[in-house]
Amino acid sequence: MQKDILATLSRFSDADLIARMKSLLARERDGTAEIVAHLAELDTRDVHLREGYTSLFVYCRDVLGLSEGEAYNRIEVARAARRFPVIFDMLATGAVHLTTVRLLAPHLTPLNHRDVLESARGKRKLDVGEIIARLSPRPDVPPSVRKLPTPRPEFAPAPPPPPVTAAPMADLPLPRATARPATLPPVGPPAVTPLSPDRYKLQLTIGGETLEKLRLAKDMLGHAIPSGDDAAILDRALTTLLVDLAKQKFADSHRPHRSRGTKPRARDASAAVKRAVWVRDLGRCAYIGPNGHRCNERRFLEFHHVDPHALGGEATFDQIALRCRRHNDYEGRLYFGKRRRDGSGIVREESAAGGVQLVPEQVELSVNHSTLRDGQGNIAGSSARSVRSAM
Repeated sequence: MQKDILATLSRFSDADLIARMKSLLARERDGTAEIVAHLAELDTRDVHLREGYTSLFVYCRDVLGLSEGEAYNRIEVARAARRFPVIFDMLATGAVHLTTVRLLAPHLTPLNHRDVLESARGKRKLDVGEIIARLSPRPDVPPSVRKLPTPRPEFAPAPPPPPVTAAPMADLPLPRATARPATLPPVGPPAVTPLSPDRYKLQLTIGGETLEKLRLAKDMLGHAIPSGDDAAILDRALTTLLVDLAKQKFADSHRPHRSRGTKPRARDASAAVKRAVWVRDLGRCAYIGPNGHRCNERRFLEFHHVDPHALGGEATFDQIALRCRRHNDYEGRLYFGKRRRDGSGIVREESAAGGVQLVPEQVELSVNHSTLRDGQGNIAGSSARSVRSAM
């Protein structure tokens, strides 16, 4: 049955597939709450000792087949749930997850546990970290710059020299160890850790040139920031960078030139419209799903025509909105469907509803959005393009 499951699911409609998915998740959450309850009871008995295991963690890993992370999370949550049984109900409804409870467990008390757990409802890990920072604030970390250890080259023995019979042993060259090129350890992404309300720890690795720029900035700002605080330098640098990027991105100028976007029926929005739309949509994708959820994407944004240019849409403030690349492409496909060519060479168009129709002869389609190209140079999403095909 399992090998045919994808073929079975492909016959379901979107609504039925989502309904089945929600049903499965509800059953999984109920099962998770039951598992945590069983572990909470096992934790009070000596079953693992009687079976010959030193701890409940080892028993869960070796006998129950849980991974180390799964065993640790569930045991910590089980112990917290024994103290505060409301956790069982919140796990069963999906209000909180195992990781959320595990992170909050050390900070829960008989007086605050209900309010704290309720404040974490539906929150992500970073948001939970901010809740913990409010419950148990930590002091700011002192600024520090330290040089990472230099990797040592790995030495490999040189291949043995060819056999020589005529020369005496004293004249033979000694084999030398050849050094393999030193490799730097992989650098992880910058780590952001909440410390207290509105205070965060940022840890990252920089190069020598960046360090020199930081030192030079401290020297040049000695009159304005005598303490040379790294955080203040970084904040000032980012503020200046954002101002400069805004000028470049949206052609902010005291004497702007007339752009194509100011002409009637222009395809591209003017710089003034782009700046106004960016502020109105708060630099974030403005797509809102049928359930009222707004997309949270803030990168790779495009200026989207609410009514496509091919259908008479204009590049005005009311007709332009921010979209992420995926939602821009998605709405373009809702309007125009997917175009493909079958084996006979006839161009057909698949609509969003799944129907297939022939494309009329010599159809020219022009969809106008702010263009962003991907790494292969292709126009992303529903950006400005013209498609012409003949039957």
